[in-house]
Order: sequence, then structure tokens, then C-alpha cells
Amino acid sequence: MRKLSKIFALIAVFASLAAIAAEKPNVIIIYTDDQGSVDAACYGSKDIETPNIDRLANAGVRFTQMLAPSAICSASRAGMLTGRFPARAGVPSNVSSAKGSSGMPASEITIAELLKLNGYRTGHVGKWHLGYTPETMPNAQGFDSSFGHMGGCIDNYSHFFYWNGPNRHDLWRDGKEIWRDGEYFGDLMVDEMKSFIEEKSDDPFFIYWAINWPHYPLQGTSKWREKYKELEHPRDKYATFVSTTDELVGSILDHLEKLGLRENTIVLFQSDHGHSVEERTFGGGGSAGPYRGHKASLFEGGIRIPSVVSWPAKFPKSEVRDQLVTGCDWFATFAEMTGAKIPEGHHLDGKSIADVILDNAASPHNGQFYWQLGANPEKAKWVVRDGDWKLLGNTSENVRPEGVTELTKDDRKLFLANLKSDIGETKNVAAENPEVVERMLKMKEAYAASILETNAARKQ
Repeated sequence: MRKLSKIFALIAVFASLAAIAAEKPNVIIIYTDDQGSVDAACYGSKDIETPNIDRLANAGVRFTQMLAPSAICSASRAGMLTGRFPARAGVPSNVSSAKGSSGMPASEITIAELLKLNGYRTGHVGKWHLGYTPETMPNAQGFDSSFGHMGGCIDNYSHFFYWNGPNRHDLWRDGKEIWRDGEYFGDLMVDEMKSFIEEKSDDPFFIYWAINWPHYPLQGTSKWREKYKELEHPRDKYATFVSTTDELVGSILDHLEKLGLRENTIVLFQSDHGHSVEERTFGGGGSAGPYRGHKASLFEGGIRIPSVVSWPAKFPKSEVRDQLVTGCDWFATFAEMTGAKIPEGHHLDGKSIADVILDNAASPHNGQFYWQLGANPEKAKWVVRDGDWKLLGNTSENVRPEGVTELTKDDRKLFLANLKSDIGETKNVAAENPEVVERMLKMKEAYAASILETNAARKQ
């Protein structure tokens, strides 16, 4: 009798889990800004505390070869939100932060639009940087609600854009300018997240939380400034902002748990690209670890990013995936996981990585992918991947690892690396492998031609 009771109890548990898994999951994308390739404790950082990023990794899957759609802000966001090469999505480089500037074409289909058609409430919180006109701001791109800034960055207290003059205020709710002068933007984002999550509705929710941190200005809280006061400049300021970001993430995870929503909520945490070495971030602060490159560079340090995803009801826990996957893959992945139907004939460059996450399956890309930073494929920075081979064209860098030789004119034109034997991309082996270069140049031409074809069709 006791054995039968135990069996019935187990059946009830399995039935409950099956019901949870059958429900459409909530989805939260947390997209940080300028976070270095290894700047989280779960990625090996010894001097930055990130207990909540680590908490997500322990409750889900961590990627070691997640590659950003691009090495700059707007393009990366366009690639992730549309599942297409950024140049194909109409955002080959950064969008202007000035009011009235157009951005990602309104014709592009975003994850928000896809999930909205599938019965989701959709919210945007934080940075946009994909257009500053009514038809290209978030509410016209699939988001029921939007709170944040439209340009590339803001001061976190005045909410002004100080990148270049004239100084201009940039804080918006649903397309209307609002003023919250003196209130810390991190606190405002958390309040907005909690409010959206708590909204009474029978529908699942999707939130794109684009945290504009640790992007400059580096304005972390006093708690973490005190913690890192012994670190060298500018690592101290950068570390302060990373841990402040991590604390915001923790507050939302706690809130989901408090409301009983964590079990059936997919949470993705990912950086948009590598760390900044710009003057506004004191020339550095972030780390690419063993990789060469940084923000705006297509070496690995510019595009290999921290990325963890967790869905307690369904995903394995504390597992690592080494397969080549990209930020463009999330569109197709979330479509599959939520049962959303991608419009027939709609071209995606990303592919679903659901099987990679669930079963450690092979990469759906067969080791091949393409990056193009700039509209003109002849002048743009570009990269082709083919297995362990990586061919870079028109490449550049502002900072290079100690002991690595400066790029020559030939290196800048074409740079071939084998990532299996040279993860740091320290040596250009193009001259020794002409057949590989020739094959990959043909791949590049095919990719570039398909993008030009898409953009030409859009103009018709």
C-alpha cells in the first residue's frame, strides 16, 4: 500500500512538471553592454564578484563560444532581436543617438513582434539605440510598453546624453519624454521590471531588459566602489559597475521567485559584445582573457561574450556548452520554445539552439557563420568562420595583448587564424594556407551578395 502511495505521488509530481512545461514560458532577455568576454566569476574572473550571473549559470547552461551578432551596440541588438545578420536587418553599424534619426527598418520582424502574435505581453526596459523616430522606437517594433533611453548611453542620474553636443535629455516612456532627474537609472529599471512582471494578466510575458551597463559612464554604487577600492584604475571603476549590474539582476531573480514565477521563466543573460577601450571608459577596465580584441574589433575579444540561460522547469542545470552558437540564434530558439510560428518564407541567419541547450547536440551552423561591420562589404570589417578556421578582412584593433605583434598592412587586409591551435589569434597564417583563404573568400562573397540582395529588395 505504501509503495502504491509512493507511485501515485510520483505520478502527481510528473503530471505537475508536465503541466508546467506545457505552459508557455515567460521570457526575459538581459542584454548587458560592453561586458568583457571573461568578466564574471563563472567565466574565471578572480577579482569581480558576480553571484547572480553565477546563480543563473548554476541553474542553467553556460556557453563558452557564444558569439555576438556584431562588435558594436546597435548592430548587435538588431542581430539578436531579428535573428538576422545585422547588415541584413538594416543595421550594419551604430545608429545615431540624435532625435529624429531612423534606425532598424520598421519592416524588420523582432522577437517582440513574433511573441506578441503568440499571445505574449511584451516590454522593453533600458537601452534601445535602434532608432529615434516614432516608427523605429520600441512601441512600433512589437513592444506593448517601453521605458528607457533611445540613444547609446545616458548619465545615470540626470538621464542626459553627453557623448557629443548639444547635451540632450533622453528618458522615455512609450514614446513620450519623461523626467526623473536625480533618480538612479538602475533603481528605475528594477522598479519598471517589477511593475511589468506584476501586471495582472493571464498571458505570459516577454521582457527585453537592455541594461546599458557596464558601458560608460561608469557609475556603480558606493557599496561596490568601497569593495573594489584596492583594484587598479580603471579596473576598479569597471568592476564596480559589473557588480552593481549583477546586483540588479539578483533583485529581479528574487522577485520572480517571490511571485512563484521563476520555475517557468526563461532568463537569458548575455553581453552585446566585448569590453570597451574607448577614452570614455579610461581606455579599458574590462577583460577579454585569453582572446585578442575588444569592442569594435572582430577578433574574438570583440565578439565572444558571456552568456548563460536558465529555465528551471526544462533546462539542465550547471552544464556548459562549447559549440559555436550566436546571438542571432535566440530568435529561432525562443520561437521554438514558446511555440511561436515564424512567418513562412522569412529568412533567418540564426538557427534554433534548443537541442544544443537541452541535449548538448552539435551546433546547427556546422561551424560556419559571417559577420559584417559596415554597409559596404568591400570596405566593411568582416569575418568568416569555417570550423576552427577564421578569416578576418579589413580588420583593426585599438589595443592588443602584451607580446602580440602589431598588425601589418597585409594583416589588416586579410588575417587567417586557426582557433584550435591559436585561440588568441596571435599569428596570421594566411600565407601558409592559400587554399583555405580562397575557399573562405568565396564563402564571404556569397554571404555579402545575399545581404546586398536583401537590402536591394527592401528598397523596391
